[in-house]
Amino acid sequence: MTVKEYNRSVEEYADSVYRFVRADLKDEERANDIVQDSYEKLWRHVAEIEYAVVKSWLFSTAYHVMIDIIRKEKRMTILDESHEKDLLFESQYSDLNEILHAALDRLPEQQRSAVLLRDYEGYSYKEIGEITGLSEAQVKINIYRGRLALKSYICKIETVI
Repeated sequence: MTVKEYNRSVEEYADSVYRFVRADLKDEERANDIVQDSYEKLWRHVAEIEYAVVKSWLFSTAYHVMIDIIRKEKRMTILDESHEKDLLFESQYSDLNEILHAALDRLPEQQRSAVLLRDYEGYSYKEIGEITGLSEAQVKINIYRGRLALKSYICKIETVI
């Protein structure tokens, strides 16, 4: 890949990678850091990577960095945090966007990432498999189960009222 192609990849894909990471982490600063780290890794491997695969390479790299951060944070969580989440879902919501994000937050990591990549970013099952390192069948299962969980949570009358 040339420097010109690298710069073009920044212009074309940085926003999409940022939106994907931010949707999962809900933290703008960490999302910016992950995108920056992904592009730094791309720069280190710029001679080895073809421009044709740079988009999936960036999403895959950002996904793995994000998963590493989430795993690290899970090891450092406090037990009282689970009680705080229960209290948050008892409050009433009137904004559907908030309801959707609350439902997404309840999904396991793999399901949330697969649903976001498919429904928000428009990737194919095969591309999602390449990004996440899962088989196409596993991606389909994660998306199906994630959508069922979203439907189950969103359709509860207590959530919407």
